[in-house]
Order: sequence, then C-alpha cells, then structure tokens
Amino acid sequence: MTSGQNGGFASGALVALACSALGYALGSLPVSVWLVRWRRRSDVRASGDGNPGAANAWKAGGWRIGVVSLLLDVAKGAVGPGLARWLWDVDGWLLLPVAAAPVLGHATSPWLRFRGGKGIACTFGVWGALTAWLVPTTFGLSLSVLLPFQSVAAWTVLFASAITLAVLAALGTAPALIAAFLLNAVILAWTHRKDLRTPPRFTRPARRRR
Repeated sequence: MTSGQNGGFASGALVALACSALGYALGSLPVSVWLVRWRRRSDVRASGDGNPGAANAWKAGGWRIGVVSLLLDVAKGAVGPGLARWLWDVDGWLLLPVAAAPVLGHATSPWLRFRGGKGIACTFGVWGALTAWLVPTTFGLSLSVLLPFQSVAAWTVLFASAITLAVLAALGTAPALIAAFLLNAVILAWTHRKDLRTPPRFTRPARRRR
C-alpha cells in the first residue's frame, strides 16, 4: 500500500470514527421518553412492554406522539450513515461501525442508564441511508408477511433479518454490507433477548367471517 493509499485509508477511518460517534450520540437520544414526558407528564416505559420506543409512545401519548417518535427514531438512525456514505464516500469495511453505532446507541442509551429501546425503527433509518429502498423494503415486507404467522414478535424480527441477509447475498451485495447487516441483526437479537426465551409460535391467520 502506497503512502497515498495509507493517507486515504487513514482519513476514511477518521471520518468513519466521527460518523460512528455521531451515530451513537444521535441514536442514544430517547425521543419517545422525552416526548411522552413533555406532552403527557408520564413515563413511556410504564406502557405496554416497557420498551422506550415509538409503539409504546403511541400507546402512552396517542398517535401523533407515536408517529413523531417513529419518524425521529428513523431519522436519528439515518444521519451518521448517510453522511458517511453519501457526503464523505466512506465504503467497505469502514461502514461496519458506522452502521452499528446508531442502533447500539438506541439500545444502550446513556440517557437511560445504558438501557434503551429495541432498535427496529433506528434500523430502518440506518439501512435507508446505506441502501435506499433495498433493505428497508426487504426487511419491512418480510416483517409484514411473517407477522400474521408468528405470534412471538421477537422471532418475527429474527426471521425477517435472516430473509434480508439471504436476499442481500443472492443479489451479490458487498461482503462488508452483509456483515454490517448481520451485526445489526445480532444487536436486534440482543435487544429482544427476553422475548426470544419463548419458542417460536407459528399460527394461521384468522379468517374473516362472511
């Protein structure tokens, strides 16, 4: 590797480090907790399964707060990877920490004593920034198709992640991006670890009565 190539890699690594730090910092912001506390004077973690995410923000604060929380969770996942990928042309294995940082920040928020949300919305933001429509569409469709047949949501997330990885591999996606999504899936498995103690439960969708 020439000195010019060394310099290019070093500068790319510094940019990746900066974008990873930014991604973690933004990902760690517990927007659902703050919004529900501001609008309803209550704790979102007292609703539903206790997860500080958009779904419980919807339950605790209504659909408007839920939608705003969802959009902000997606946005905070997209900023760091988007800047790295499209503004500073970070590519290859340097994207691995950049992609993982926002979801990890959301899951281990210093604002919540290193306890955070499950990271689904943040995952959509990260991969929308890195692959435009490909991963969000594949992952989202997989979740939608599997959800009626699987009563344990955590397993639905894992199965949808596996399908997305298979699609990426079939399309010849760069190994670094496949590894980055695999790492993202591992983080999602960790955030869903309590629910994964329940075995998968496959069901038939309920038929509508005529």
